[in-house]
Amino acid sequence: MIDIGVNLTNSRFDKDRDEVIARAKEAGVEGLILTGTCIEESIQAQEMARNWPDYCYSTAGVHPHDAKTVEDLSLPEIRRLAAEPEVVAIGECGLDFNRDFSPRPQQEAVFEAQLALAAELNMPVFMHCRDAHERFMAILKPWRDKLPAAVLHCFTGTEAELRDCLALDLHIGITGWVCDERRGTELRDIVRYIPDNRLMIETDCPYLLPRDYRPKPKSSRNEPKFLPHIATVIAECRNQDPVELMAASYATTQAFFAIRAA
Repeated sequence: MIDIGVNLTNSRFDKDRDEVIARAKEAGVEGLILTGTCIEESIQAQEMARNWPDYCYSTAGVHPHDAKTVEDLSLPEIRRLAAEPEVVAIGECGLDFNRDFSPRPQQEAVFEAQLALAAELNMPVFMHCRDAHERFMAILKPWRDKLPAAVLHCFTGTEAELRDCLALDLHIGITGWVCDERRGTELRDIVRYIPDNRLMIETDCPYLLPRDYRPKPKSSRNEPKFLPHIATVIAECRNQDPVELMAASYATTQAFFAIRAA
């Protein structure tokens, strides 16, 4: 398994990053993609990935929450980072109309700027969409055939939205949201529609600790060691053998990011 969504730059990991990595390895997680969410954290993610070669990789991008911080849409810092061997995708980029931490026109401009950069560099994109499906698809569609690959991470949408994404040949990242009996009911029903070669798994840690994990962890902090549990729940929802699902998602992830995990 490879965890495609690890926010290792988050301050909740400041005291024990080495131990978090060690526990991930002990749990059978064979690679981590560290998420870059702004210029500063993209730099940090790349530097952290360098500490664990052939195990950790990173993305470089600007999350819609941080779009307001971008002054130069040519994104020179992201371009520079993209040349580093640890950086395997542009993003996290996209739209978030749920919290609107950045003005929507700025979110859209920064999202499109990152799609343009990824197309120019022939790199995959790691994307975010929350309560913005229609605008997200409208901006992405003209770029899709110019991109080698694109994943919508932490998918929590409807069946209709999932089918739109699959029709646009997107990969889909599924998190522990599927383990949440309060919010994940529809996702549990529709995750079976994702083809094996389009499904990837992630924790999005430190967020989204699986609610059904037992014994219940003392901390609310999620970490990559819980990825096998998430994969098992996804497999149950798909009526699929967990070993088969893990093997398929591993191969899909390696191909998507063009990596060979340890």
